[in-house]
Amino acid sequence: MDYAAIMVHLDAERATQGRTQFAIGLADSFEAILIGVAGLAPRPAFVAGSLVVFAEPGAGELRRMSAHFDEMGKRFLAECKDLKQAEWRSALEPPSELLAREARAADLIVVGPRPAGGRHELFDPGAVLLRAGRPIMVVPEAVTSLGFHRAVIAWKDTRECRRAVRDALPLLRRARQVLIAQIGVDESEPEAKRSLSDVTDYLVRHRVVVAAEIRQRSKGPAGMQLLQLAKDEGVDLIVAGGYGHSRMGEWMFGGGTHALLAASPVCCLLSH
Repeated sequence: MDYAAIMVHLDAERATQGRTQFAIGLADSFEAILIGVAGLAPRPAFVAGSLVVFAEPGAGELRRMSAHFDEMGKRFLAECKDLKQAEWRSALEPPSELLAREARAADLIVVGPRPAGGRHELFDPGAVLLRAGRPIMVVPEAVTSLGFHRAVIAWKDTRECRRAVRDALPLLRRARQVLIAQIGVDESEPEAKRSLSDVTDYLVRHRVVVAAEIRQRSKGPAGMQLLQLAKDEGVDLIVAGGYGHSRMGEWMFGGGTHALLAASPVCCLLSH
């Protein structure tokens, strides 16, 4: 398996130059088509309590946005001139919904982190993760390329994590070293060891260089503990299952996916 088509979300209202360069480099390394996507929801006319009222954009606003998207597309395609192939797609609709729908055309979706302050109306990578049926690569604002040096798999024997390992194989095969980390697992000691051994054997059969297996007891929120481990080990990429528990539970009590979407200083590949 390899990545033949990569999709990247570009924000319609702020610069995402670093993410564009990241996606171009990734597409070039896999000789994949790169598809740029941008969307923008109509602005609410007013908010009264819990009621949000949207107004239909006028003809002038539609022309302005159409011209803006055209200009974004021209810049994007010009930046992709050295790629094998590139496409541009845009629409006047919420970007999370647009990206989840257009995801049918891609193997991997490159997105930015969750906006600060809970402003999910701008863009919600969590919604894309849940609805796209494709893995997402969350790229921090300061990151412009993927080093392929060290990766860590946040292993837990769940459906989501198994999918993430499978979805990440093209990247894991290119990494010089891959670590497999179990943090605060609920399984019995023998079962946890067997689970870790099985995923290690699986990766080796797929020509992945597994450097170490790491087991840590829970010392607080699993997501923050994983981010600290990634910092200590100097990794470029975190691979994890996304929303193994309910998303509402993550919002209310915190969780690994929430931390990775909002606070990771390194790239994260997440699957649901």
